[in-house]
Amino acid sequence: MKYSTLGNSGAAVSSLALGTMTFGAEADKQTSGEILAAYVEGGGTFIDTADVYSAGASEQIIGRWLAANPTEAAQLVIATKGRFPMGDGPNDLGLSRRHLRTALDASLTRLGVEHIDLYQMHAWDAHTPIEETLRFLDDAVSAGKIGYYGFSNYLGWQLTKAAAVAKANGWAAPVTLQPQYNLLVRGIELEIVPAAQDAGIGLLPWSPLAGGWLSGKYRRNVDPTGATRLGENPKRGMEAWDARNADDRTWQVVDAVAAVAKAHGVSSSQVALAWLSAQPAVTSVILGARTVEQLNDNMASADLALTDAELTSLSDASAPRVDDYPYGVAGADQRGRKIEGGR
Repeated sequence: MKYSTLGNSGAAVSSLALGTMTFGAEADKQTSGEILAAYVEGGGTFIDTADVYSAGASEQIIGRWLAANPTEAAQLVIATKGRFPMGDGPNDLGLSRRHLRTALDASLTRLGVEHIDLYQMHAWDAHTPIEETLRFLDDAVSAGKIGYYGFSNYLGWQLTKAAAVAKANGWAAPVTLQPQYNLLVRGIELEIVPAAQDAGIGLLPWSPLAGGWLSGKYRRNVDPTGATRLGENPKRGMEAWDARNADDRTWQVVDAVAAVAKAHGVSSSQVALAWLSAQPAVTSVILGARTVEQLNDNMASADLALTDAELTSLSDASAPRVDDYPYGVAGADQRGRKIEGGR
């Protein structure tokens, strides 16, 4: 396992984080405990959860495990999130000081800790002034309730604005961003990745296997069956399945991943994860596992070294399609790149 600092902070975390959205849902208490134990045994040090995961059950399961394993717990960096509804009242959601104070205290209680290492805003809140949110987070750092803070699912301009406002006011700076990022979803490279690099913010990609698409389990025009991250009948109600299945790019990427996996004698999942870990600004890739077997296979990606040629072949096969203005050739001059032949 490799380790790096958490964005522009001095805290070190493992290159693979354990996402716990399955805890209390697809993974019961016993299985969740086994996953936690296997992750720590494999050298993992970074646990990610959220208050809304299984309506608080994920945080509770983690809290009980931490209490039962104090030696291991002392080495872990714990991250959680707040923003989405945990009640029916008008102030039971959002990024206001009123809601975040309640949400943070509730997360501390469920986790059974006095301090959360990384507290993340789960999504942008257009109804709350960014100054209010950032001042609360700075106060929480000063009070010792959190060590650092970050964001999830923010756009490039939102990330840049937050970092600029924090700096202008002398408040604690954000250190991380959690975006969806994988070989099939690379749109963040257009503006979000540059914004994160500019602000010294580390990326914590979620859905690194694109909901299982990059694991090699799906076949073209073959309806998926059985238990998956999409449910027992993953095609039912999943219009996205038909769209991805019909898209030639999907299978171009899947085939490219499979070819590299075959050359190394490893799973497609390991190749997809190794590619993502090698991307600029990525601090730690968030793994989601329903079983210990899945986790162990994914964690083996930490030992997989892809060649420059393999990384390039995967990047070429999965290149995001950005042809419309202001992107592509039509917008190159707007990005400071010369266009032959004039404007």
